Amino acid sequence: MKLWEKGIPTDKQIEHFTVGNDRELDLVLAKYDALGSIAHAKMLGQIGLLTDSETVSLVLALEEIIKDAENGKFEIEDSFEDVHSKIEYLLTVKLGDAGKKIHTARSRNDQVLVDVNLYLKDVVKELKEQVKSLFDLLMESAEKHQNVLLPGYTHLQIAMPSSFGMWFSAYAETLIDDITMLNAALKIVDQNPLGSAAGYGSSFPINRTFTTQELGFETLKFNSVAAQMSRGKSEKTVAFAMSSVAATLAKFSMDVCLYMSQNFDFITLPSHLTTGSSIMPHKKNPDVFELIRGKCNKIQALPYEITLITNNLPSGYHRDLQLLKEGLFPAIQNLKACLDIAIFAIKDIKVKEHILDDKKYDYLFTVDSLNEMVVAGMPFRDAYKAVAEQLENGTFKSPKETKHTHEGSINNLCLDAIKEKMKSSY
Repeated sequence: MKLWEKGIPTDKQIEHFTVGNDRELDLVLAKYDALGSIAHAKMLGQIGLLTDSETVSLVLALEEIIKDAENGKFEIEDSFEDVHSKIEYLLTVKLGDAGKKIHTARSRNDQVLVDVNLYLKDVVKELKEQVKSLFDLLMESAEKHQNVLLPGYTHLQIAMPSSFGMWFSAYAETLIDDITMLNAALKIVDQNPLGSAAGYGSSFPINRTFTTQELGFETLKFNSVAAQMSRGKSEKTVAFAMSSVAATLAKFSMDVCLYMSQNFDFITLPSHLTTGSSIMPHKKNPDVFELIRGKCNKIQALPYEITLITNNLPSGYHRDLQLLKEGLFPAIQNLKACLDIAIFAIKDIKVKEHILDDKKYDYLFTVDSLNEMVVAGMPFRDAYKAVAEQLENGTFKSPKETKHTHEGSINNLCLDAIKEKMKSSY
């Protein structure tokens, strides 16, 4: 069954090519398609295009479909093109003419738009909750280890003293920027496109304000063409927000892999978070964080994939837009999984104390040493040269301590202020 069926058979090869894997991907949209149809049916009843009994029957049948979708019982067989055709078929079989009326004043185009927007709203909210959980865990780790010193690097050369408190809270504060990106994406998708039909509205006296309120959208996408043009833009905006989260996770994972290496030896992971080698019995590999890194790097390519699919399309609907689901939907599941496993794994990272006792880290304190000379009255450039000479002739004595006081420095991490920033951004 196809919503555009005219009784003229379609070549099987063409049908297979155009449907693609929509049936599988559309399973996540079933609940949202039914929710959109409930709002649409109530609106049709309100303007007199459905009777009261038809409206009630449709709503009850659609609520049953939602339950089936939530319980994993909803299927889209090969005889159906997509979720929209399957749901309309179920309604028609059960309710007869009332089921046939559900598509009045609606196009498959605005159905997809509504489904995707409702789905992405839930996705963004779920991602925000996961990011907040990761933030809380990182801040807890920062507080616990804030006085455990760690080498800081530039150019992968030892640079200045850092700490595990600074390291953990750096990633925590970075997640606040990711929350800001997710909030922006939520603002974009929280607009109701229902009623734009094929992109140019309808001659029926539909009430789009009613469906906006019924579906819980913040506002209406007023212009019908603008609503149609939001397909692709909504997905890309969410993809950029996901990419921002993924970038943070990938960088943190790379740090973990480096820091666990024997050449760094700053942290350890318990056995349940590592894997071994088929021939080297001593190996404990950070596969979990390597896979987070790889999956998140792949997610960072998604906005550009969507851009390349959509960037030369004129206004109006084009079948190219169907392909957006293929990249976006699996990426959503991958990012959720990466956040879940990161939260599971990070709590068991064991940090090593007394790392800086190793003499090779003495040079971390050259800046602190020359700053003490400046405080004592020596011009900065002279102090810089004096310390450089000490390093050259082997007379440099490391102070092995830090006296940083400014906001965000190693001895003043401003953890409470970072928590407040997240609270106000969330």
